[in-house]
Amino acid sequence: MTETHATIPSAAPVFPPGRYGRRREPERRRPVLRWSLVALLIAGLVLAATQLYQRYGDPEYRPEVITYTDISDTGVRVDFRVTVPEGGAAVCLVRARSHAGAEVGHEEVTVTAAPGQQHLTARHRITTTERPFIGEVVRCRPAG
Repeated sequence: MTETHATIPSAAPVFPPGRYGRRREPERRRPVLRWSLVALLIAGLVLAATQLYQRYGDPEYRPEVITYTDISDTGVRVDFRVTVPEGGAAVCLVRARSHAGAEVGHEEVTVTAAPGQQHLTARHRITTTERPFIGEVVRCRPAG
């Protein structure tokens, strides 16, 4: 007796016996193992990135204006403190602005810390094109 479409359930195809080999059972999936491996990989990458950033990342150069004094028609003196890596050096952009907010003078100042020192204080006089209202440190970056 041969099978026809009327006698075969439509859910699964019927193959001739012995022609295509043995049918495998569907693989058992292990989602917990897969997610555990993914989580372990992500944790390892985060740990490696943190270690590399601490070793080779940008060190912090934080400037802080202590005071600005000796304001005259030709300049202002700015006293500031910079936090650098121990024994490091920084180049700081110091500027003066007029009462209207326009920049009337700016200079780059190089400051160097003594060995073992992280916080250093610097004093610099900026020459201006007109009377300044304020002196400030815009940013500091590594020297060199």
